[in-house]
Amino acid sequence: METIYALATARGKAGLGVIRLSGPRACAAASVLCGSLPPVRQAGLRRLRDSDGNSLDDALVIWFQSGASFTGEEVAELHCHGSRAIISAVLRALSGIAGLRLAEPGEFTRRALENERLDLAQVEGLSDLIEAETEMQRRQALRVLEGAIGKRAETWRADLVRAAALLEATIDFVDEDVPVDVAPEVLDLLDRVRSELEREAAGVAVAERIRDGFEVAIVGAPNVGKSTLLNALAGREAAITSEHAGTTRDVIEVRMDLGGLPVTVLDTAGLREAGDAVEEIGIDRAKQRAGAADLRVFLLDETGSTVGLEPGPDDIVIRGKADLLADGSGVSGKTGQGIGDLVAQITARLEGRAARAATVTRERHRVAVIRALASIDAAWNQVSRGSESSELAAEDLRAAIRALDSLVGRVDVEHILDEIFASFCLGK
Repeated sequence: METIYALATARGKAGLGVIRLSGPRACAAASVLCGSLPPVRQAGLRRLRDSDGNSLDDALVIWFQSGASFTGEEVAELHCHGSRAIISAVLRALSGIAGLRLAEPGEFTRRALENERLDLAQVEGLSDLIEAETEMQRRQALRVLEGAIGKRAETWRADLVRAAALLEATIDFVDEDVPVDVAPEVLDLLDRVRSELEREAAGVAVAERIRDGFEVAIVGAPNVGKSTLLNALAGREAAITSEHAGTTRDVIEVRMDLGGLPVTVLDTAGLREAGDAVEEIGIDRAKQRAGAADLRVFLLDETGSTVGLEPGPDDIVIRGKADLLADGSGVSGKTGQGIGDLVAQITARLEGRAARAATVTRERHRVAVIRALASIDAAWNQVSRGSESSELAAEDLRAAIRALDSLVGRVDVEHILDEIFASFCLGK
């Protein structure tokens, strides 16, 4: 396999820049620049020089033996000062060494997958961890990277393999008296796996929301304070505010972190009979986005109307422009009154949903789980019919096992690898 190299840290001026090499010539190439290498897995300060002997930088150098690195190959890292000039000079020096080439996006991680240092779900977890913006995203991604999906899948797989083995025994000895009826144990194993997979399938949508973000829509009549409230939540002038009704014509989005959860708050057009064609489009969009949102905050005017939309059980209904109300109840984006309580309510409702998140986190995972469930249901029905259907049940179980294997990349995933690794930067 070729030896590859790339900058593993972000481009631009920084205190440090780490250049990673991986492959059979990684250590030899590092030695060309720095002379002798420090002991394995121990960082040592070395002067880097180009092929003409010119000094490039003083860097910390560390190397890992094959089988004990991130990629599973021989790996060397050059921890340089992070100026653009130094990084460019070191990369240029590496490009002149025979047998080395610049890594493609995600190639280090792809080699880790090919060398069985990571499974496919862990690769996706690493991608999510790099993209994580909030604490809940970090926790979820780290759990996947640490192998939570693979561990669960291996447990389910072991139960299905056991069930298949029991059925195979009845097939192998079909002409003999089998002393034990295996059907009760097989059905018990299938029920256990099915129950866990159903919970996982039900929780994927929430896990995806943690990764991609929840949506909270602020809805209400025109001029009830929606845009002012959005600005107060965002801490900036994200939306134009005016005393004239109908100022907001489109859906305005603000991304924020609420209690570690990624949340996009939507300011929608005021809901009323449209005064012109443009406002009508804005109102239609408001209704569509509000209907698709995870949570709605209904701001009420003095009439108390929910403007033709029916609040759901988890939606929040509250008076707007509390600064103008005699009893001081409600929320005011202008004065900040009630903002803290409103944020606490939104956070509590979304945290309650986040608690139901599954271990599996992507649509690809959900599809694999659904495929496994369909095969398990088919196997359960075959087993219930009696031993004469054991061969068909065993084949259904093999299909369920293949579906679970696709979760971690054992089978049927080649067509998605390029898409996954294309999202990685060069140094990963």
